[in-house]
Amino acid sequence: MRTDIEIAQSAKMKPITEIGQALGINADELELYGKYKAKLSGALEKRLKDKPNGKLILVTAITPTPAGEGKTTTTVGLGQAFCKIGKKAVITLREPSLGPVMGIKGGAAGGGYSQVVPMEDINLHFTGDMHAVSAANNLLCAMIDNHIQQGNSLRIDVRNIPFKRVVDMNDRALRNIVVGLGGRVNGVPREDGFMITVASEVMAVLCLSNDLQDLKQRLGRIIAAYDEDGNPVTAKDLGADGAMALLLRDAILPNLVQTLENTPCIMHGGPFANIAHGCNSVRATKLALKLGDYCITEAGFGADLGAEKFFDIKCRLSGLKPDAVVIVATVRALKYNGGVKKDNLSSENLEALKKGIENLGAHIDNIKKYGLPCVVAVNTFPTDTKAEHDFIKQYCAEKGVKSALSRVFAEGGEGGIELAKIVCETADKGGSFTLLYGDELSIKDKINRIVTEIYGGSGVSYLASAEKSIARLTELGFSNLPICIAKTQYSLSDDPTLLGRPSGFTVTVREVRVCAGAGFIVVLTGDIMTMPGLPKNPAACGIDISEDGAITGLF
Repeated sequence: MRTDIEIAQSAKMKPITEIGQALGINADELELYGKYKAKLSGALEKRLKDKPNGKLILVTAITPTPAGEGKTTTTVGLGQAFCKIGKKAVITLREPSLGPVMGIKGGAAGGGYSQVVPMEDINLHFTGDMHAVSAANNLLCAMIDNHIQQGNSLRIDVRNIPFKRVVDMNDRALRNIVVGLGGRVNGVPREDGFMITVASEVMAVLCLSNDLQDLKQRLGRIIAAYDEDGNPVTAKDLGADGAMALLLRDAILPNLVQTLENTPCIMHGGPFANIAHGCNSVRATKLALKLGDYCITEAGFGADLGAEKFFDIKCRLSGLKPDAVVIVATVRALKYNGGVKKDNLSSENLEALKKGIENLGAHIDNIKKYGLPCVVAVNTFPTDTKAEHDFIKQYCAEKGVKSALSRVFAEGGEGGIELAKIVCETADKGGSFTLLYGDELSIKDKINRIVTEIYGGSGVSYLASAEKSIARLTELGFSNLPICIAKTQYSLSDDPTLLGRPSGFTVTVREVRVCAGAGFIVVLTGDIMTMPGLPKNPAACGIDISEDGAITGLF
């Protein structure tokens, strides 16, 4: 069987101008990055401003497992299948980060015969958006330390600077560092650290901004530090907002690429699905809704993290209203949630499937709480059995939702036609979208609503430091913002070992901080890493380029 990169390298791509032309995009509304990539200009957005929106379809998944779910592959394959049934669909995805590409997870362009291309470019630097975010983030960091060095007129407390430097690579050695060593000429010594670029608030700001002016205002609201009295010091206070916006003037423009079957895909932005909202940019989604009759997008991790944040953060702040949701599940992952070890997932086990399928049930129930209809996509594997597929189909019917097998990995769009027809019919009927909580609720009430309604927990406990932070943020007027809970993706709870559909657990909040520029409050639970490390055998060890420029090892 051919590898993902071999399949991608054999693709018959069309010039991106042809992809744009099929969508009604004029040549002068494309900013070309070579033959197969382009940025979509602001002039295009202005021209399409009054055009009616298409239908918005969100692809999410059950709780992630080492067995894999194939959410991005399903999203891409579904978009291709929509085109095969005669529907004008545009896919929107996040951009990959180099950290996972060189680490253990690999790229984020789909897989098999449902990929976005040019796969190598997308997974390696793409159009430079990640580096622009890094530069803007680190400019602010440099200006913080320079301000302190030059007299510190804003009275910044060097012990209370939450804004960290970033790099788009997994590097555990940079998690905790000391800057300013080497004498007075090299600055004021203080503790600092690095995060991976996709965890930067600048990335979240980029993805939630409507235009360049909105971007500049949001950047200006970023809290870079606190003064000696505990008051916020913002990027605007430091005079950094204008230059940061300038560095991001190209990065804010969405990127147009295509799938293996030449279906258009707008790929833009890549905020962490834990520490941020885990969705592609608002601009990309809104453009796709204008350019196509259907926009098929995805959110990070399982529905408890990605979909919840898509709804309660992205949709709340942008006014977007989804029409339908697709929940991706696999027999293997459901059996894993039922207690089967990874090495034994290839054997039929209906008892484990019966136990693990409660995880799927939790996500179905959660989507219904938002007033939205959902469809279950069973991403098939060769080791699945008919009895297992039939069991899932019957379970979904009993839950009142439709389901379909998806073979898009092996067959591309052709393998998703049944799914596409069901999803299309469901989206056309639509739902009555509602948010989980109102802005007026207190910070604690919002957290409690998410924990009890979405995670299935019994309550929330707070460390003393978190209690203090909540009181201070309320005092500063931030209590009206939505909540972004950072927790493990491997469980509905904050304990990664609790699989399936746990209940009766309490979520412990250890830290609470505000992302004033992005416009949400981050609530940290468990041990969430904002700077991952490389594994014992990094994927980078298997990636290479030959003398004639042929790339191998990407996946």
